[in-house]
Amino acid sequence: MMEATRRRLLKGAGALAVAGVMATAVGLGATGAAFAEGKTLKIGQLGVMSGAEASWGLVNKYAAQATAEMWNAKGGVDIGGEKYKIEIVSVDDRNDPKLTVSGAERLMGQEGIRYVIGSNTDVTATSIRPIAEKYNAMYFPYASSRSLYTKPAENAVMGMVASYQVAPAILKLLKAERGVQKVAFVARNDSDGLSNRDDAVKAAKDLGLDVVSATATYEANATDFFPVMSNVVGTAPDLIFLPASAPSNTPLLMRAARELGYAGLFASDSGQDIKVINEMAGDAGNGLVSIGGASADAIRSEYMDDFIKAYTKVAGEWNDEAGTKVYALEVILATLQATGPSAIEDTNVFKAAIPGFSMKNPFLKEDSKLTFTGEADYGQKRQIGVPLVLTETKDGQFTTLAIGQVD
Repeated sequence: MMEATRRRLLKGAGALAVAGVMATAVGLGATGAAFAEGKTLKIGQLGVMSGAEASWGLVNKYAAQATAEMWNAKGGVDIGGEKYKIEIVSVDDRNDPKLTVSGAERLMGQEGIRYVIGSNTDVTATSIRPIAEKYNAMYFPYASSRSLYTKPAENAVMGMVASYQVAPAILKLLKAERGVQKVAFVARNDSDGLSNRDDAVKAAKDLGLDVVSATATYEANATDFFPVMSNVVGTAPDLIFLPASAPSNTPLLMRAARELGYAGLFASDSGQDIKVINEMAGDAGNGLVSIGGASADAIRSEYMDDFIKAYTKVAGEWNDEAGTKVYALEVILATLQATGPSAIEDTNVFKAAIPGFSMKNPFLKEDSKLTFTGEADYGQKRQIGVPLVLTETKDGQFTTLAIGQVD
């Protein structure tokens, strides 16, 4: 699944602005007068932008806005010979499926938007499916549930590397290069956390690792992690794996374990925020292996440098998780350019183009292709072929461990 290559230091840290509760519509990068004679392409963004998981949705929002700003500053995106201003319409679902449903109805029904980025968890992404099918809209979740991408489902395209693709890569790497033998799992007590844990436990056992603890859980709103970590540290693992851990929970879990005497490694199959880790865990935040993005200075292109600047302008600060979420809107736009304007309203045209679509990856320095993938896991191409980048926290920074590709 992954061919690892060694890379040098990954620079760049991140942070997020405070979540807004209300939905916002944003068209960035050019004055209204510049597009007075042109057309507008609305792209939806629906996700969690409040609470413990707020950074997941906010990074999606800011990444989409930054991409829109870059295109609009160039006069818009050319689809079939006509320029379209990109407008991002954003809705916060607060990780509540009821709000996800109402948000999807607003975007796909009232606004008539046919392409939506999000949502961010299995439960909320699953709740979008009937609305997307009702309006024949495409959505690009950051959620791992296989049912979203396997036939008869056809309206969702995963925007990331799935947890069950990340976990085996992390475990295989740490077993081979760090001598990890004993693993403990500490999961958030919700459907995403428990599902990710089960997949990761299976991967660990398949690799012949000794799973010393797999039942420890915590609530998403927890602030005291000493009780759960005390039991886990007592099993003497080499690695504590944190499935689907939110950026606000991860450093607290790590700090508790370190203060209880744990000196081993940590791992997570979800994107993290280095600034939050530094602020909340300090030196206790070293030794976390997790999924990274396209912002490693050894591999990123000039276009990625431009995106980092645009994202920083929009969000106030850079967040390395944006390197994993920079792809969705670019792939949507490139596919629409390949199909022509009919696909803006008719997603069947978009779907028909997915199997043969290919573009140069604009975010990597090397000449590599960006395609839709996922056939190995879903029997159809319903995943953006985002590079699988593994990073480790060291001295307040993400360092790149390995870079590979999902089949």
